[in-house]
Amino acid sequence: MKKIIFSFIFFTSLLQAQYNWSVFSYPPSNGTGRYDDVFFLNENLGWAARGGNGAVFKTTNGGTTWTQQIVSPATNQYYRNIEFLNENIGFLGTLNNNFYKTVDGGNSWQRVNNISPYPQAICGLDCVGTSTVYGCGAWFYPAYIIKSTDSGNTWQYIDMSAYAEALVEVAFINENVGFAAGNDQNGAVILKTMDGGNSWLKVYNSNIENEYVWKMQLWDNNIFCSIESELPNTGKLLKSTNGGFTWETKDFPDHYVQAVGFTSTTHGWMGGHNTGFYETFDGGNSWTNTGIGGSLNRILILNNNLAYAAGTNLYKMTTGNLATQEISVEKQERKLKVEVIPNPVKDKLNLNVNYTHSDHIIVGLYDASGKFIKNILKDDVSDKGLKKYSLEFNYPKGNYLLDIHSNLGRQSIKIIK
Repeated sequence: MKKIIFSFIFFTSLLQAQYNWSVFSYPPSNGTGRYDDVFFLNENLGWAARGGNGAVFKTTNGGTTWTQQIVSPATNQYYRNIEFLNENIGFLGTLNNNFYKTVDGGNSWQRVNNISPYPQAICGLDCVGTSTVYGCGAWFYPAYIIKSTDSGNTWQYIDMSAYAEALVEVAFINENVGFAAGNDQNGAVILKTMDGGNSWLKVYNSNIENEYVWKMQLWDNNIFCSIESELPNTGKLLKSTNGGFTWETKDFPDHYVQAVGFTSTTHGWMGGHNTGFYETFDGGNSWTNTGIGGSLNRILILNNNLAYAAGTNLYKMTTGNLATQEISVEKQERKLKVEVIPNPVKDKLNLNVNYTHSDHIIVGLYDASGKFIKNILKDDVSDKGLKKYSLEFNYPKGNYLLDIHSNLGRQSIKIIK
């Protein structure tokens, strides 16, 4: 994700500023897929990618109007992220074994075919300088990075399985120095490279299994990250003020936090699958629910006075007074419909899952105390509809917890044997 360089106002002015988030009425929420990403080259020119039942939208006037762009073939795809090198050359990542490029500002998109092996999904993108592009994946395993130094004409595939099990985000300071983040066997992980991805050093590990570093924001020597977790652990703000040499975490009110965006070392917002904008003025020590937004995945800070975000809808942050009719409180619940039949279970765990679009699912098993046992199911789903699973359940009698992780988010289900 592009790094935005901006000048900070004085702290006294920061305290006086009134920050307001408004929701765009178009493009609308379609009920089955949130907007997973939003990207702006400047205050006016931007694009957004909708996840489930994927669609791409473009604005040339700061979001006052949006035009839908056509990506072909576009049937039943999940669009994960979007990033541009300049006003013409851009890239679109999906969770469906497809990766696209445009050379005309998004008027037309072509599948990138010259990557080997071909990535199952692109979960993170970052365009750096004038011609360098990095991508990473996948949140549902395995871990890899793709790289181009010629504006996406040729590509290098980098196997990252020695460093991580899953990668969600990639963010670079320049063409050679950057970070990749996601999950390894010890939980949330951040890796750093100084040589353009040839070698990597682990600079952070949460040591809590099944946690992910989901999003990263780089600004000067500061790094802000979201850590998505699972009960009984809470989600967290992860931050560094010295370029990643040391790290500090602050608890967040919800487990499934994903989006993060700060305008100073103390003021910012976070949100996730189950929340809208939570705001902090003290660096994450305390959080206030603004009551605005829903299912946030990306917060893009352009400057102290302007930001955009993607979630249930698309959002814009400005400073100053805001008309009340622009404020939107959203309560949309986004999760898979999962049934355990029967519950209590015996020797078989039967799951009925109703998919609303193409999806990926990982089911983790925990004991009653919240200790992770193992992942018992991983599936890549090509179409919507009901799918039934019957899994061996050779575990002692007692209470267990299922962690259901999909493109729609995470949820917990209690089961008894």
